[in-house]
Amino acid sequence: MPHPVPALIVVDVQRAFDEWEAAGKRRNNPDAVARIADLLRAFRTHGAPIFHIRHEGTKPNSSFLPSRSGYAVKDEAREQPGETVIVKRVNSAFIGTDLEQRLRAGNIGTLVICGATTNHCVETTTRMAGNLGFAAWLVRDATWTFDRIGPDGDEHSAEEIHAMTLSNLNGEFAHIVTSADVVASFAAK
Repeated sequence: MPHPVPALIVVDVQRAFDEWEAAGKRRNNPDAVARIADLLRAFRTHGAPIFHIRHEGTKPNSSFLPSRSGYAVKDEAREQPGETVIVKRVNSAFIGTDLEQRLRAGNIGTLVICGATTNHCVETTTRMAGNLGFAAWLVRDATWTFDRIGPDGDEHSAEEIHAMTLSNLNGEFAHIVTSADVVASFAAK
């Protein structure tokens, strides 16, 4: 019997991204962290399971090395006592971790996924969740990404990348929702 409520998966809401912005990288969804805080509040209020995913860099210049300031979690998304923290070293929260085993042991079938970045760790985790048979809800206003240069030198805005990632995942890998949709789903129970 699946868990009666979904689990919240909070991916890589770490200070490295603030450092990237301070260094001049441009992102979309400036209110994403506030929406993540809304989701955390709703899940905590309803006693629903929360899994915090933290990225640990492995390359010498990574912003996510545990010895660097970027590894720390942003205050708005900090875990509370009793909430699970899982450290990953690749894009997917399922690779090299016990996330899947924990979810299955808890009979959790639905995952609400938020965090950073939309087209990297959030997308990879969402794709794997769908492939593993979980019902994934990707929260569009609680994730963000950055502008990027493509292989041919083309500039792609964070908004375009975010929208394309959501389009790629929609239907096949995930149900795309807003944070308000998720909060309202608790009120409907």
